Amino acid sequence: MQRALVVLLRWLKGQNYRFTTVTPETHARLLARQPNAIAKDLRDVFGWSLTFEPALIDSRVLAELQSADLIEPNGARLRSRVRISTLRDRLFAHSAYPTNSDDAVFFGPDSHRFIDFVAADLERDPVRGALLDIGAGSGVGAILTAGLMRPQRVVLTDVNLTALTFARANAELAGVEIEGVHTGDARTVGGDFDLIIANPPFIEDADRLTYRHGGGQLGAQAALDWTSQALDKLVRSGRFLLYSGSAIVGGHDALKAGLEAIVAGRPFTLAYRELDPDIFGEQLSEPTYAGVERIAAIGARIDRL
Repeated sequence: MQRALVVLLRWLKGQNYRFTTVTPETHARLLARQPNAIAKDLRDVFGWSLTFEPALIDSRVLAELQSADLIEPNGARLRSRVRISTLRDRLFAHSAYPTNSDDAVFFGPDSHRFIDFVAADLERDPVRGALLDIGAGSGVGAILTAGLMRPQRVVLTDVNLTALTFARANAELAGVEIEGVHTGDARTVGGDFDLIIANPPFIEDADRLTYRHGGGQLGAQAALDWTSQALDKLVRSGRFLLYSGSAIVGGHDALKAGLEAIVAGRPFTLAYRELDPDIFGEQLSEPTYAGVERIAAIGARIDRL
C-alpha cells in the first residue's frame, strides 16, 4: 500500500493538485446538494470522494491503486478509498469520506489547528533534538514539525497499522525520515525526547471509532493518558505540546483541571489556553453531550524543568 500511496502523491504533486478537507458535517452537506454527482476532475476524485470514470486517472497510477486495494468498484464506475489533502503546501494521504471504519485515517480542520499551534510555539521558542508524535495518524504533525525544527530523530506512534502506512508514505513524499512504532503506550518507545506533540481523539464516540473516541470524561481520557505517557519520555527542559478538544460543562473545563492535577507537585509547568471556543457543535445533539454547552479547541504546553 505504501508504494501505491507514494506513486499517487507524486503524480498529484506533478498535477499541481490542491484540496482542503472540511469537517464531515460540511462534506455531507455539500454532497447532499448533488447526490448523484460524478467526478469531473482530480479534486472530485481524491478530495470529495466522488465516483469516477477510469479515464480521469493516469493508467499507471490507477493500476498501482487497484493492486493495493485503494480503488473500489461503484456500479459502473470506480471510487477512491484514499483522499489527498493540502496543508502548508504539502500533500497528505488519508482515508476517503466517509471515515466510518475502525482503521480510518482522519485528517481535517483539526489538523490545521494542530500544526498552527505547534508552529506558533516553535517560532517563539525553538527546540532542537528528538521529536515524538503520539498517535500520529497521517503523520501531518511530525512531518510538518520536522520541517520547523530539523530534529535528530523523528518517531511516530499509533495503534492503527493503516495510519502508520499512510504516515510513512506521506513522510517519504516530504523527504522526512521517520520511525513508525505500533503501540498505544508511548512509554514503550526507546529513548527520551526533546519535543513531544499529540493530537488525541477527544470525542466520546458511541461507535468507539479509534480515530474519534477519546474515552471517558466526555472524551478527555485519551488526552490525559497521553499526557502522562509523554511526561515520562521528556528529557530535562523537554516540552510537550498537546492540541485537543475539551467539553465545557457549566463553565468548567475538566481537561484543564485534569492536566493541572497531573503536573501538580512535579517538576513541570503548564500553560493552557483556548484556541477556538466552539468546534464540532453538531456533537451537542448526541445524548452523551446533553449537559455540555460547547466543545473548545485547546492548546497546552508542558515544560519539564
